[in-house]
Amino acid sequence: MSRSQALLLFLVLVIGGGLAIGYITLPGEWYAGLVKPSFNPPNWIFAPVWTILYILIAIAGWRVWDRGLSVPQEFWWAQLALNFLWSPAFFGFQQMGLALIVIVLLLITIIGFIKVTWSSEPVSALLFVPYMLWVAFAALLNGSLWRLNAG
Repeated sequence: MSRSQALLLFLVLVIGGGLAIGYITLPGEWYAGLVKPSFNPPNWIFAPVWTILYILIAIAGWRVWDRGLSVPQEFWWAQLALNFLWSPAFFGFQQMGLALIVIVLLLITIIGFIKVTWSSEPVSALLFVPYMLWVAFAALLNGSLWRLNAG
């Protein structure tokens, strides 16, 4: 497999997986009925932000794969699994507490990826910084939604 084919595969996997999970777990009426914190962004912002982040995630994953960096690859696959688990936990099962656990673990995994790639593959580490910031914000949002709507 050529490098460009591998990059394309990473992009298809991450963007395609993210879009598929997003489509399967659309927010719907349940989410619309939740009490939202004052800093809740408008719904239209999520799709473009996640699309950009998924591109960055795919490129970072491809770069560590291309360089044969095994520990960063482990962190990369772990964060992808947690990322793809969050929407079903939050929107699919409507379990905000479980989703909060997932997103905190995701944030820890993202930080771990940045830490283990910082010296060996700094470009990949930097590609994950916007992702880390967005997930930290999303964790705060998830926690606030849980607190405001706990029954």
